[in-house]
Amino acid sequence: MTIQASTEILEGSVLALLTREDYYGYTITKEVQKVFPISESTMYPILRRLKKEGWLETYDQAYEGRNRRYYKITELGEEQLISIKEDWAQLKEATDKILEDKDGE
Repeated sequence: MTIQASTEILEGSVLALLTREDYYGYTITKEVQKVFPISESTMYPILRRLKKEGWLETYDQAYEGRNRRYYKITELGEEQLISIKEDWAQLKEATDKILEDKDGE
């Protein structure tokens, strides 16, 4: 895929993943990389921003003698995900009209 995913799409993807279960950062990156060609360094600034906005919270859990930082979606994050999904639906519809030459049908 040569079209790059916007930050908002990546944010929505992370929030959507976290509605299923809590993940630690590396796993989030690997799950998103299954769909979008992003580098590992792309995801951590997004996670920090989502936490700063109050859409995620974190907790640490021991794993094989080390701590892993897990991310959990908040109620505000769930509301933001709804907003992102609505915006995506509008963008997809508008883009489909142009790319598929539907002429407003």
